[in-house]
Amino acid sequence: MRGRVLIVAGSDSSGGAGIQADIKTVTALGGFAATAITALTAQNTLGVHGFLNVDTAFVRKQIQVVLNDVGADIVKTGMLHNADVIGAVCEELDNNAPGIPLVVDPVMVAKGGEALIDEAGVRMIFEELIPRAYLITPNIPEAETLLKRSIKNVKEMKKAAEALTVEGASSVLIKGGHLLGDKLTDVLLDRDGFHFFEIERVKTRHTHGTGCTLASAISISLSQGLTLPAAVGRAQEYVVAAIRSAPGLGAGHGPLNHTHPVI
Repeated sequence: MRGRVLIVAGSDSSGGAGIQADIKTVTALGGFAATAITALTAQNTLGVHGFLNVDTAFVRKQIQVVLNDVGADIVKTGMLHNADVIGAVCEELDNNAPGIPLVVDPVMVAKGGEALIDEAGVRMIFEELIPRAYLITPNIPEAETLLKRSIKNVKEMKKAAEALTVEGASSVLIKGGHLLGDKLTDVLLDRDGFHFFEIERVKTRHTHGTGCTLASAISISLSQGLTLPAAVGRAQEYVVAAIRSAPGLGAGHGPLNHTHPVI
């Protein structure tokens, strides 16, 4: 087993996204997942039906005890629902994880459309979390929210990635799944410039948790020594295979198959 990932995110009771998807992904790709849970959701493929915050002091404690014992090679954040939690996470990472790369998946809206963060929290992601990130992985609506601009094509995705690096992120991956067309393009900007990852769109409703899964697959791949472009490529292949072999559960946006064979 290679690679330790500390995941700071919310729980999805349906098992398709959030902490549950993160743990499955890291495990399937040969790593070890530890967690600090920020919130609990009562959720299924049709949407979020309830929400319970975890006390901020307890979020801090989870981070502290994991890092001071098990340790981590990389930290990945997901659902951080308000400014207090984001501030606490930033402080604990500064104090207990100096030098450990941070992958930020700026989760803002559930697949069913429910908001998972307040406006003050969005500002904190922009002002505090992004400058600490080695990589940030927004989809197009998340990038639009952070930058307060519309993104309608790959050219505008490139400009958005550049704008987010100006705000402090070392690297930015903007996911293109919300654009129309049979092919989708993810745009990565790192210190070597732009990289483009184009794949055929899988036409299915079973896409719950794709963002969480992709960010976790990138995180474990980085912790195992892959370069960032290679980690993104591996993660994209993993997610596509997980979508294609989805178990077909639920009446809404169904979960992926996180345990499909990995070569």
